[in-house]
Amino acid sequence: MSDTNKFLLLGILILSGWLMMELSSVLTPFFIAALLAYLGDPLVDRLENYRLSRTLSVCVVFAIFVLTGMILLLIFIPMLSAQLASLFEKLPAYLDQLQSSLEHLLQRVGLSTDMIDLNTVKTALQDYWSEAGKMAGDVFGYMTRSGLVILQWLTNLILIPVLTFYLLRDWDDLVARFRELLPRKHADKIIKISGECDDMLAGFLRGQLMVMLALSIMYCIGLTFIGLDLALLIGVIAGIVSFVPYLGLFIGILLAGLAAYLQFQEWLPILWVVLIFGFAQTIEGMFLTPRFVGERIGLHPVAVIFAVMAGGTLFGFVGVLLALPVAAVVMVLLRHAHHRYLNSHLYT
Repeated sequence: MSDTNKFLLLGILILSGWLMMELSSVLTPFFIAALLAYLGDPLVDRLENYRLSRTLSVCVVFAIFVLTGMILLLIFIPMLSAQLASLFEKLPAYLDQLQSSLEHLLQRVGLSTDMIDLNTVKTALQDYWSEAGKMAGDVFGYMTRSGLVILQWLTNLILIPVLTFYLLRDWDDLVARFRELLPRKHADKIIKISGECDDMLAGFLRGQLMVMLALSIMYCIGLTFIGLDLALLIGVIAGIVSFVPYLGLFIGILLAGLAAYLQFQEWLPILWVVLIFGFAQTIEGMFLTPRFVGERIGLHPVAVIFAVMAGGTLFGFVGVLLALPVAAVVMVLLRHAHHRYLNSHLYT
């Protein structure tokens, strides 16, 4: 590649980044639709293997997406919001119980109880909750008064399903046309690197999402079985952060154990919490991760966290959506650059 082509490629990348920043609000529904199409394309291909037409297969997968979205909007999110509101309502009483328990424990070991004072924390949380409620009311009032904001939300609500349907239907054609545009001299190399990026993304996005969903379900069922009031909220949080190894286990046991002690004032429910998370972690390590993820993930958990935070800081919500795909491409390119460096005259 000549120096002119290198500078041209660099200029295109800079221009693309600038356009993404400027058009982030416009591009958001397109990126969400592309992500959904990418996740659903393997299922569409599998249905085509059963001699269904491409359009019919897309309709089946699209119906699954719509049904899942309706369940989230009409059932799951209201239940989660109700548990969150219940938590903030009971939080002052929980803090009083926690302070009483800690003071009793300090007295038993002969230490002063003056070192424990959760009243400041309780006051700060109450102030934060009231301020958050006021901000939410202001935002809601602005949205109801601003016809442009409502129109944008409605447009995105309509655009995302429509774009997802057409991208799912034409996904294979779009990939084929992209390959036709590749320079013939470098086509094989680019296709190989793209395949490695796809394997990495498939391992994380499709595989890890399945693992997170399965863990969330097991956590919620187990915590509901022991009668924990915040079972859904804690189970979902622990399942979401489980993309970092052992982080979901640690946070889940900490939150669920604390909630169980404050609710029941006994140690036996905490033992049940440990058993539930230990059982789910065993299932995840022995069956879920080998089945859905395997060895395809090449993204280190630290790299995942950094990519998501950096993408959100630089490009907002669109950056969060693009963080993992960009990180996967960068990791693959760095791996090839590392291999090329080891075989270069500079290294030898």
